[in-house]
Amino acid sequence: MFSLCCLGDIVETYSVDLGLGGTCVNVGCIPKKLMHQTALLGTSMQDARKFGWEVPEETAKHNWETMKTAVNNYIGSLNWGYRVALRDKNVNYVNSYAEFIEPHKIKATNKRGKETFHTAAKFILATGERPRYLGIPGDKEYCITSDDLFSLPHCPGKTLVIGASYVALECGGFLAGLGLDVTVMVRSILLRGFDQDMANRAGEHMEEHGVKFLRKYVPVKVEELEAGTPGRLKVTAKSTESDETIEGEYNTVLIAVGRDACTGKIGLDQAGVKVNPKNGKVPVNDEEQTNVPHIYAIGDILEGKWELTPVAIQAGKLLARRLYAGASLKCDYVNVPTTVFTPLEYGACGHSEEKAIELYGQDNLEVYHSLFWPLEFTVPNRDNNKCYSKIICNKLDNDRVIGFHYLGPNAGEVTQGYGAAMKCGLTKEQLDNTIGIHPTCAEIFTTMEVTKSSGGDITQAGC
Repeated sequence: MFSLCCLGDIVETYSVDLGLGGTCVNVGCIPKKLMHQTALLGTSMQDARKFGWEVPEETAKHNWETMKTAVNNYIGSLNWGYRVALRDKNVNYVNSYAEFIEPHKIKATNKRGKETFHTAAKFILATGERPRYLGIPGDKEYCITSDDLFSLPHCPGKTLVIGASYVALECGGFLAGLGLDVTVMVRSILLRGFDQDMANRAGEHMEEHGVKFLRKYVPVKVEELEAGTPGRLKVTAKSTESDETIEGEYNTVLIAVGRDACTGKIGLDQAGVKVNPKNGKVPVNDEEQTNVPHIYAIGDILEGKWELTPVAIQAGKLLARRLYAGASLKCDYVNVPTTVFTPLEYGACGHSEEKAIELYGQDNLEVYHSLFWPLEFTVPNRDNNKCYSKIICNKLDNDRVIGFHYLGPNAGEVTQGYGAAMKCGLTKEQLDNTIGIHPTCAEIFTTMEVTKSSGGDITQAGC
């Protein structure tokens, strides 16, 4: 999606290949969460038998077409809702490709080639990102990205996921949850930028539940063996540690190795806006202002900021209020609650353990942690002491919680509330003085006593 929001006349311009709502609605958070939920329902059906529901295994099977149609129908309703909202707010919506031709002027070209020109006193860049390809033989010809997966007209079958980002693990996780044969090819580490203790635990859970990992390999070639829906592909990969090469056959190859900022072809050079030449990201100050004072940027294209839709929304709202309502509040890019929707979900807010050590030093931190077993998992007798929680406290600041990490069910719902508490300056003492809701997973944060430094046992015997 390309979007150039121009404050003044208020013109918003988009390319024509995605519906209103951008990545999140069309090819991101919304279809991802719905397909993740599909996989969770499969697990719930297995659990239900242990709770007395007589669900015959032979009649329980998944229909990809039904799921895909239902998800896309819902996305279509959201697209229409956004269009109505723009109209109700008197926003002039221009469905065109925009590019700067002067510092205060853009050219917008629609799908029929018609050009219109717009000027404004201020501009906001919110163009987002699109999936990155590998630059190897066969990648664009035979592989798909997450943008394609969510509207794929047929079940992908045996799938190779290339990458270790949250998109890669989320997609690999829900495809495995649908009963597909899934392999994830990892070049180095899982979930770069996230807490590595948590990332590895999430990966271990996936592996224990059938997802295969090819670690320390990178693909070098993809070839088509047989066309079809799906067809058959051969992937050749090379070890990152030796000269060894391996080959494998798959029905679908999904590339999830990151995304590139959509800033290269929108004329930023004509406006004098500086970008990082390596990744197209836009450096901004703490008020989302680029090096050109009247041009601002928000969202995934920002250098060194979170690539999350709610962050972009919050930054955009606060920016608009500063520009036109006399407000002064700036976006907080540190205490950002988020969740990776892997089969065992990972929620986090604040710093990773690695980042906290870098900022404050190991001796100035106390890390409290615990394993736990959700009550819902006990009767089906699965994943005993696989869920995990930890908080990172700053001893120099009254044991203030500067990092929150949770691996377990409903991670988004659990993390959201604690994220609000961290915005209010949550401390370990306040957590200890909070009465937990029993029996829940979230209550574990009100009872944690064991520190990492003590080396004490963190396994739980029961609720």
